[in-house]
Amino acid sequence: MNLKEKLKKQQYNEIWEKYCGFLDLTMDGYMQIQRRLMEEQIRLWSNSGLGQSILKGKHPENLDEFRQMVPLTTYDDYADMLLSKRADVLPGNPIIWIQTTWEGGKHPIKVAPYTRSMLDTYRNNVTACLILSTSTEKGKFDVENTDKILYGLAPLPYATGLFPLALGEEADIEFLPAVKDAVNMSFSERNKAGFKMAMKRDVEFFFGLGSVAYAVSQSLSAMGSSGKSLGALDLLKFRPHMIYRLLQAKQRCRQEERDMLPRDLFKLKGFMVAGTDNQCYKDDLERLWGIRPMELFAGTEPSIIGTETWTRNGMYFFPDTAFYEFITEEDMLKNYEDPTYIPRTCLMDEVVLGEKYELVFTVLKGGAFARYRCGDMYRCVGLENREDQTVIPRFEYMDRVPWIIDIAGFTRISENGIRSVIKLSGLPIRDWVAIKEYNEMHRPYLHMYVEVEQGALVNRAMSSEILKELLSTYFEYIDSDYRDLKKILGMDPLVVTVLRCGSFHAYRQQEGKKIRHMSPSRHEISRLLKIQEIS
Repeated sequence: MNLKEKLKKQQYNEIWEKYCGFLDLTMDGYMQIQRRLMEEQIRLWSNSGLGQSILKGKHPENLDEFRQMVPLTTYDDYADMLLSKRADVLPGNPIIWIQTTWEGGKHPIKVAPYTRSMLDTYRNNVTACLILSTSTEKGKFDVENTDKILYGLAPLPYATGLFPLALGEEADIEFLPAVKDAVNMSFSERNKAGFKMAMKRDVEFFFGLGSVAYAVSQSLSAMGSSGKSLGALDLLKFRPHMIYRLLQAKQRCRQEERDMLPRDLFKLKGFMVAGTDNQCYKDDLERLWGIRPMELFAGTEPSIIGTETWTRNGMYFFPDTAFYEFITEEDMLKNYEDPTYIPRTCLMDEVVLGEKYELVFTVLKGGAFARYRCGDMYRCVGLENREDQTVIPRFEYMDRVPWIIDIAGFTRISENGIRSVIKLSGLPIRDWVAIKEYNEMHRPYLHMYVEVEQGALVNRAMSSEILKELLSTYFEYIDSDYRDLKKILGMDPLVVTVLRCGSFHAYRQQEGKKIRHMSPSRHEISRLLKIQEIS
């Protein structure tokens, strides 16, 4: 039976056990699931054309041999076969191909195949997320077949487009606006249509990227306060309780002399956010909606990986999505500085409280990716939790790996991308570093510290603005996601600081090494700035 049938029969205990029972696993039980599913995947993957393209004739018999024989991989190892969608070489038959941006300035897209078993696992786990977003304690949740979700997600072929399809197999939960209509609308059109539908009929759930959810929330506040988007004919279509709620909200906001907020109009049961930089938006989203967003994490290659619970204090990884390995931050940085260094990995039952890790995974159920470096960093925030009554590790999402700068979950800026932008712009930039920083509102942005050729500077302040304008133009040219930051979120994600000529040379002389281009430490940036002041 699916969720809809179990809800009709009020089988609430069975629902919790089916979808959220993984929270009750012991560490041994968790690893048994991981190892059992991994043994199945090793056979499928090792015997496939894709697996053999990496194994070069080797055939691992068990997990230990698999970890020894299969190197850590990136998308480059799969690109030739996956971009041509060669189903005959895959470990499992692909039902659907999911797409996302790969690397601006170098590769336009990457694609990932999903088998039927992967989709079944995804369906169960997104349903678990839906349930947990409404829960206040173990076993308690509030989901009904008549619930509605505000549509804040990118449609297929992006991974978030699977969410409504998967839920549609479990229940009659409705999306506002309907997915078939939303796919043909712009971001702004979806906002307005969804808001009008929610005002007429109410809404119980909201799911989107944290940054996008914030932009939508601000838009809803503006539309609700002005009332310009709602005409007399719209009001006639409202259900009575929504008219009453709107009148109450307007009166309350007038008395308190403030703008209307989404929480004045809607009482969400569940609020889910995905993507990166959610920590920058959670507090504001809670203020706007009156409910703390529950963070979950998903990716194009593995589908949905993990979710928070009612405590909103760290994500638990689903044991049946992927087999997880972890590279310590220290080993990751060693490998970054010296590509010949092979970092070691530990398993879920070997992680250490407080340690930061780069995640490595093997997709289960016939997935294509093995020992895959997805480029995400997590910190282990607990090995057990009395509040959740769990004894398995939980994690906090930190950020992308240092060689990728992700802004608000939209754009992945690489060293190659920045080099392409500088080359295309023709600007006389001699050296540079790029780092992710945060403004006074705790919003992320890309900060480039650049040194231009001697004689190129006339006015430093003006030159910074000119450089910013020109570099922004080329970032938008090579990266559509960068354009969307401005178009959808209204963000200007770039700040440029011009350093004195000779600053990078002086740094090398004083520190005995060259500062790395991507994401140097705060200490290294401080030293560079101090050196450039006296150079």
